[in-house]
Amino acid sequence: MDWQALTADIDGMFGWIPSWFIGLTLVAGAILLALLAYRVATWLLNRAFGTRLPLLSVFIERTAGPAQMALCLAAVAMVLPLAPLDDTIRTPLTRLFVVAFIALIGWISIRIVDMSAARYLQNFRDVTENFVARKHVTQVRVFKRVTDTIIVIITVSAALMTFDSVKQYGVSLFASAGAAGIIVGLAARPLLSNLIAGLQIAITQPIRIEDAVIIENEWGWIEDIASTYVVIRLWDWRRMVVPLSYFIEKPFQNWTRDTASLIGVVALHVDYRADVPRIRRWLEEAVKQSKLWDGEVVNLQVIDADSRTIELRALVSARNAPQSWDLRCEIREKLIAFIRDEMPEALPRDRAILIPSGDGEGDLGLRPAPPEKMRASASH
Repeated sequence: MDWQALTADIDGMFGWIPSWFIGLTLVAGAILLALLAYRVATWLLNRAFGTRLPLLSVFIERTAGPAQMALCLAAVAMVLPLAPLDDTIRTPLTRLFVVAFIALIGWISIRIVDMSAARYLQNFRDVTENFVARKHVTQVRVFKRVTDTIIVIITVSAALMTFDSVKQYGVSLFASAGAAGIIVGLAARPLLSNLIAGLQIAITQPIRIEDAVIIENEWGWIEDIASTYVVIRLWDWRRMVVPLSYFIEKPFQNWTRDTASLIGVVALHVDYRADVPRIRRWLEEAVKQSKLWDGEVVNLQVIDADSRTIELRALVSARNAPQSWDLRCEIREKLIAFIRDEMPEALPRDRAILIPSGDGEGDLGLRPAPPEKMRASASH
């Protein structure tokens, strides 16, 4: 096709209209036609294959943005030579076209990474009890976000380098070893340290999605691992946001690092007259009847004694941290009720002996008793 002749014909037909208006109208019309063509094509594809190929509908939905942008760029590339524009307008449009093309490549790359990650994670849906699933979900999410960040940085850098002034400034900035380079390096250090920490967490996995952790004296679950921070869902539904580097540089507790099962502790003070073997037998029966017990650990021991009471410690295990907490509360409540109703002599109490005060009047007062009298009173 003779583009020059076609351009001359357009100029002859619409010579009374400013050339810049004609050019911009052609560009806008091409964009609108491209968007209309995309809508018609996707409607036809969904109508013809949507029910038989559900993945096609998902693919069309997730690639809608890049596909529309690609069609618009192709349409603008076709009509731009026809537009009767001078260099003052054609040059910025060409530059904008190049920047949009670079952005399209970055956008498509991010979409490919996201779709690949989502497709891979479909095999690991249960992340509460499945440690293998939690491992893969954590790795894929961290790698995906780090990759997205790198793609965005490269795309923005490539777009900015198309401008001569920015290109020269960027080259001189990164090539120089002056104060500006040092300042930029120091400013970027937190971002880079968190990105590197994210890669370390993805590989070594000190934390995983839905791990139960204690950090800064707060107990919660790992809800999300972003490219530079971690969101922790606390037990009271608050959210704690912690930098990724924290989990590399500082200690914290991970209750589900190797297994989700936990041993809960219930401590109780009782009187010296408590029948510990009977309480132990009752504890075993009560734990076996609980749906929260995982069938592994149940034990009762006397771990301490003072002048008034002895301290009992009951150990019971559960499948995860929330069930361990609920099981401890349940057993503590039932233990208190059992001792109150079935063994009231085991309730803690203070002991005192009334002896004559020795003033000759026969009145009684509280006086310390000799040890042998204390023992005799206790035996009775």
